[in-house]
Amino acid sequence: MKFQNSFPIAALLGVVSSHTIFTQLTSGGTTNGIGVGIREPTYDGPIQDVTSDNIVCNGGPNPTTASSTVIDVAAGSSVSARWRHTQTSGSDDVIDASHKGPVMAYLKKVSDATSDTGIGDGWFKISEAGLDVATGTWATTDLITALGEQAIPIPSCIASGQYLLRAELIALHAASSSGGAQFYMECAQINITGGSGSTTPATVSFPGAYAATDPGILINIYETLTNYTIPGMAYLTRAEAGILLTLML
Repeated sequence: MKFQNSFPIAALLGVVSSHTIFTQLTSGGTTNGIGVGIREPTYDGPIQDVTSDNIVCNGGPNPTTASSTVIDVAAGSSVSARWRHTQTSGSDDVIDASHKGPVMAYLKKVSDATSDTGIGDGWFKISEAGLDVATGTWATTDLITALGEQAIPIPSCIASGQYLLRAELIALHAASSSGGAQFYMECAQINITGGSGSTTPATVSFPGAYAATDPGILINIYETLTNYTIPGMAYLTRAEAGILLTLML
């Protein structure tokens, strides 16, 4: 794979103000407090090693703070993950505009959302957005426009019970070299109610779902792109989920 090297120096520097955290979850019209039901990191930096256990729910260089709360979520509804540069940032400080890339969400069914590490198999993707080739607009740009609110539709077809909800952004501004892509993710602890259980989704493992050489991870976004392959598995289709799966409200 050949890359051009002509892209902004600022992208190489990856200034600290560009970092971001999933800070709050809105469910059923209620926006929970900062860090409530979310494994919040003490630092807003990215994970860059896709083989590390830290790619699951963050951690390692960004130690996470445990939460004893499990948030109730109705199957078939839409929740909103709120992204901010820091826990105290406002809606005008989501992520630096240079940090372009896809936005995704995964679920994993667990017996206890407050203690399960999330490491290993069981993850399935429920929403994704990448690059609109026609306009050149990335999902992270849409997220900034939406004031940091990532709308995540919860499938109605899955079983009720406790889950980890993994919201994720990938910043590709320095992804032209292996290990340059920046992964931002946190896991919310949720309890899904009213699920039909009619579908058992195919699953993947974290770590394992991504490789450093995946075309959506090792990429020069400063070239003219005619397509973009979002990393990870395919997400549930509308027919499978029983709802319209869109990222942004």
